[in-house]
Amino acid sequence: MFESLTERLGQALRNLRGVGKLTEQNMADALKEVRGALLAADVHFRVARDFTDRVQSSVLGQEVLKSVTHGQQIIKIIHDELVKLLGEGATDLSGRRPLKVLMVGLHGSGKTTSTVKLGRVLKKRGGRPLVAACDVQRPAAIDQLEILARKEELGFFADRASKDVPAIGAAALAAAQAAGADAILFDTAGRLQIDGQLIDEVKRLRARVEPDEVLLVADGALGQEAVNVAKAFHEALQLTGLVLTKLDGDARGGAALSIKAVTGVPIKFIGTGEKTDDFDTFYPDRLASRILGMGDVVSLVEKAQEHIDEAQAEKMADKLRKADFTLEDFLEQMQQVKKMGSMESILGMMPGMSGMKLDDRADRQMARTEAIIRSMTPQERRKPEILNGSRRMRIANGAGVKVVDVNMLLKQFQQMQKMMRLMKGGGSKKLMRQMEAMRGRGGLPGT
Repeated sequence: MFESLTERLGQALRNLRGVGKLTEQNMADALKEVRGALLAADVHFRVARDFTDRVQSSVLGQEVLKSVTHGQQIIKIIHDELVKLLGEGATDLSGRRPLKVLMVGLHGSGKTTSTVKLGRVLKKRGGRPLVAACDVQRPAAIDQLEILARKEELGFFADRASKDVPAIGAAALAAAQAAGADAILFDTAGRLQIDGQLIDEVKRLRARVEPDEVLLVADGALGQEAVNVAKAFHEALQLTGLVLTKLDGDARGGAALSIKAVTGVPIKFIGTGEKTDDFDTFYPDRLASRILGMGDVVSLVEKAQEHIDEAQAEKMADKLRKADFTLEDFLEQMQQVKKMGSMESILGMMPGMSGMKLDDRADRQMARTEAIIRSMTPQERRKPEILNGSRRMRIANGAGVKVVDVNMLLKQFQQMQKMMRLMKGGGSKKLMRQMEAMRGRGGLPGT
């Protein structure tokens, strides 16, 4: 997400980080690069121009703190201006209950899946959401919504016999009230483009159900076209928020950086993948930090708290301290990490690594390792020393890999166990001496 923008901004700001004295020339050069980076990311040209003008105004006449350099302070100013550009203040949903949310958007934007993802978020917060199928245009739209809703154990309402969308909405409200739901999400029809029929249908539904929130689901990968779509829907329906989807595949991010400034409508949620948990509340300050390569430690900790069992983590830490870590434990740890997302998404939240590019080899390697360990018997996982040639051949065949892959995993695990035993015996100094010796022999890269 925003890889190219992070890279371009990083190049533009790298020279400023150590600047001891600002001049008119180095400021102009840096801001020209910043503006170029924004334009390359498909940010609206007026938004890019206004952004750099505000940065320049903020820098002029400002006293530099003794604890930071001029360059560091400029980067802080750019961060703060990015937060303003993305949208300051609360971006969450209305606190009213029962909460009524109208989900609108074009066909293919991810509206139906986003409706269920939002329902999942509300359920995790202790709510009792119900999703209502108000898309009577797209074939199988009702079935898709029902399958996804049942999978997430959300309330569901549909009237397959009716084509009267406002009447369906009213019936859904009554059903939600009878079921004790405290939130109802209306999944509406989309079109390939905005037309009078689409807008009229959604307007009539809005008038009937009187929603607290009208959220536009927009495909973030569309760039400036997503901004134009948001403007058109906002003029017709007075949007209260935006859901930007498919940001996992958008390396530019121009829509996210332009849409709030152009429409005045805040981004409330972002979709970062196909899984139901690839859906996050939008935090402008966190995204600004990631764009500038500062990472997003808060989100990383939240993901860890959500997906990693604390008791199990303590158990694993104890095993590591006692050098009693088996391949079975290694498998459990891998499964915990996988719950947090792809390796690239995890690295993107770490300071200084948000611009790092990874292909899917890391995830493929993790899947291969998991397959190898799963092909072992419980005894083999606990005592890998019993793995002779025939056992290794059987494991390789079961995992669909080569014997050399099994051997490599076992060798790496043996090295890890050796290091843990050294650490257990208070051998950290001995370990460091060994590593230094290996480096001297060319076994390890120099730092």
